[in-house]
Amino acid sequence: MALSLTSALGGAAAWARKEFLLLLVLLLASSGLLGFTILASEVSEGETHAFDEALLLALRTSGNTSDPIGPRWVEAVFRDVTSLGGPTVITLITGLTVGYLLLARRYGTAFLVLAAIGSGALVSFVLKDIMDRPRPDLVSHLVDVQTASFPSGHATLSAVVYLTIGALLAREQPSRGLRFYVMVVAILATVLIGCSRVYLGVHWPTDVLAGWAIGAAWAMIWWVVAWIGMARRHAMASELGS
Repeated sequence: MALSLTSALGGAAAWARKEFLLLLVLLLASSGLLGFTILASEVSEGETHAFDEALLLALRTSGNTSDPIGPRWVEAVFRDVTSLGGPTVITLITGLTVGYLLLARRYGTAFLVLAAIGSGALVSFVLKDIMDRPRPDLVSHLVDVQTASFPSGHATLSAVVYLTIGALLAREQPSRGLRFYVMVVAILATVLIGCSRVYLGVHWPTDVLAGWAIGAAWAMIWWVVAWIGMARRHAMASELGS
């Protein structure tokens, strides 16, 4: 009797923790969407222009807007880092991840990853088209760009891809320390890619902030979808087992 009660209490506590985590993720996703909406409104009204200009100029040597601060190797590092958020690398990482999941017969997870990243790319494209913000003309562009500026596609997609895959990998780790490490790496990659876009002069800082906000929110929304799907499968398995 005591053992059954202890087991029941342990199960209830575990479920409560999961419910709390779910609510926390929903709160963070809502905050990201709200943050993006506020930034989009401020950018449309021109309220962020002074901030954007000041930060871009702070990353250039005095009197030469074509020369970023720091030694030449820093520029080379940021060129390499920025490629991690480009379409070629993002497509490659997505394809490799989905291929692995299909071979592992995790078809539902493969679909969710593909849907999260594919829909994230579509959202980024649509938002760029709606906002149609010009790229910065205040400093020289150190890499080629073709599309509109707001939100940063690199920041948006790196947040969606690396946070989604990071959450997937973290779930597989046996210890809390490993899960924490995986998520820190995913967040660090996202942050560095976004910062590289500003350093290279191809995005206003608010473009990147907006990309992080909408990208992270999108990744968390799909995390919630995956969590709900997993909870339903477990419930159905329990019913069949009983």
